Order: sequence, then structure tokens, then C-alpha cells
Amino acid sequence: MQRDFRHTLNSSPLNPGDLQLNVEHVRLGFGGVTALFDVSLSIYQSEIFAIIGPNGAGKTSLLNCISGLYHPQQGSITYHTGNAEHQITKLKPYEIAELGIARSFQNIELFRHMTVLDNIMAGAHVHMKAGLLSSMLYWGKTQREEIKFRRFAEDIIDLLEIQAIRDKQVGELAYGLQKRVELGRALAMKPAILLLDEPMAGMNAEEKEDMARFVLDVNEEHGVTIVLIEHDMGVIMDISDRIAVLNFGQKIGDGTPEEVSKNQDVVHAYLGEDEDANPVKQMNL
Repeated sequence: MQRDFRHTLNSSPLNPGDLQLNVEHVRLGFGGVTALFDVSLSIYQSEIFAIIGPNGAGKTSLLNCISGLYHPQQGSITYHTGNAEHQITKLKPYEIAELGIARSFQNIELFRHMTVLDNIMAGAHVHMKAGLLSSMLYWGKTQREEIKFRRFAEDIIDLLEIQAIRDKQVGELAYGLQKRVELGRALAMKPAILLLDEPMAGMNAEEKEDMARFVLDVNEEHGVTIVLIEHDMGVIMDISDRIAVLNFGQKIGDGTPEEVSKNQDVVHAYLGEDEDANPVKQMNL
């Protein structure tokens, strides 16, 4: 359903299909353990790009490199914003967030004693420019910014259909609703790229269906690029434009869902040797 947003969620000036993020030959190790080895991939504006693989394949480590939580020992990550190319490989997380890359986590990282509205407002802090004195006195630019971002937060609440819980403390909410609020907080950063680490983990079928619908709304209505880690293969095959597959820290395949489902390296390494038990092939792609 198309919604009348007063604000756009997407901060990117790029056109759909433009190269937006380029990961080249990234290597990440911890002591004697190699988490990522020579991983390269390209992500384009307005697509839903999924990263799949067995537990321990390096999926979250790759998102951590993109968001600045980890710094790879080798390789580069380049973020394109239309009029500039940013080498973000060694930037801090808040610097990457300011450029327009937002992140949700596998484990919920919300302020449990704050309301839903306040948690979503917290995501907008990277865009607030008021000075210390103005913030302390709550006047002038600070007041105008507060009103502007509160309206934006209300738009997000409408989009995610959580109007009924806007004033409730997050810690009182069911797990599925907390995941929805975390998505809302990430959207409050007005991301050009949204990194989602297992946003549907622990949800029942109805909650997964709702979350998939919200992800599609954000992507289709606002053009936000989605980079998604998810173990539910049905969801991945339904909503993804392209998929990359990791195994033991290496990329072993990428392409459209149909191409990935026919890649024998993927079938053997991730989906199992028995083709009759292959959940992707059972989807008649």
C-alpha cells in the first residue's frame, strides 16, 4: 500500500541500478582464525541483496566490516554517493552511519526503559546539528529540529503499523514488536543502505510475513537498498533481487535466486547433498 510520507527514508542521490557499495578482496582474521577470505561483492542502489550461508560462514563478520565494527586486514570497501566515493574500510561506525549506512543487529539492541517513540527518535541523532547551548535550553534550532524529527518518527510508526504501542516501554513488548521497533530506529537514520542481520530470527510465520512486507515497502516505496542476512530460505527467495553465498569465510556463489538455486557448490556446501531435500529446488524456481 502506498503511503503519503512527508519525508523520504532514503538519503541516496543515486539512481536505481547505480553501483552503491563495492567490497573488494576483503580479508578478516582473529588470531589464527580467518573469518573472511578474499570476499568481493558489488551492491547496487535500490536492490535487496541477501547474504546466506551456514552458521559461522562469515555473514555477520561481513556486515560488521561494512558498518565499521570490524576493520579488515586486507581489501577495501567503497561507498558511492553520486558525487563522491568514500573509502569506509577504516572509518568508525558513527562516521559510516553519518554517510548513510544504517544497521540492525541479530540480538535486539534497544533502550528497554524508553518508549517506542523515543527509541525511534534516538536513531535520528546523527542528523541533529544543534549546538550544546541550544540543546540545554531547548530553544531555537534545537526545538525546530525536535519538531521536524518527531514528525519523521511518526511517519515511521505509521509505516510499521505500531501506532498502538508508540508510548509503551520497549521492554514490555513482545519479541516480534521489538524487532519492528529496531527496524524503525534504523530507518530514523534516513539510510541509503540498510543492513539487516537476521531481522526475522525467532519470529513466528505471521510475524515473518509482516516483517518481509515492511522490508519490501521500505525498498520499493522509498528506494532504500537492503543488505539482508536471513536463514529462512523461503523469505530469501521471495524478496531478494540477488544473493551471495558464503562458506567458511569465502564467497562460493552469487546471482539471482534462480541462479543460486542451480549452483552446485551452493547446493553441496549450504543446502545439502541430497537434491530431493534441497529446499530451494522444492520452490520450483
